[in-house]
Amino acid sequence: MPINPPAEASTFTIDLSNRHIIYDYDTHDRDGNPDKWRYEIWFYNADRVIYVIHGGPMAGRKNYQEVTYQCIRPGELWQCNWLEETGTICSLVFDIPRGLITTLLGFSRGHWEGDGVAKGDKREGKDLERWRGLAGVGRQSERVMLSERASVVEDFWGAGELEGIEMDWPTM
Repeated sequence: MPINPPAEASTFTIDLSNRHIIYDYDTHDRDGNPDKWRYEIWFYNADRVIYVIHGGPMAGRKNYQEVTYQCIRPGELWQCNWLEETGTICSLVFDIPRGLITTLLGFSRGHWEGDGVAKGDKREGKDLERWRGLAGVGRQSERVMLSERASVVEDFWGAGELEGIEMDWPTM
């Protein structure tokens, strides 16, 4: 039995495949001031997500990752998990009927403290190599754990303004 069995194909196809959402975190900046962090994610297929961060401390990051999906309740709740090349662990739960995103991010010390270094587009080789270096900063126990909730502001099918990827491109 595989460690991460694939999501049931028909349920995934109906609920998430090629789905694109834009969502906002109503949060605070590092100085405690109100801030809005805008994220955009495209559930590209059963193996990949493509995302862009438009607002917040990680704004300016364009990435794609290999993911695992878990259907919690068909048509309602899905969990999507991935590991960043920076060493950051990401877990996202999409509550479809309520239009909510709940996330847990385990930022590597390098990613959290080097947020400026973590910006760019993975499609640019120099950005990917720079990001990989962030994973080597600190120890596993020095992660910054961030739990947040966001509201979906757009929910549609297809690429929107995001660019597709080739499946053989490296994710780590």
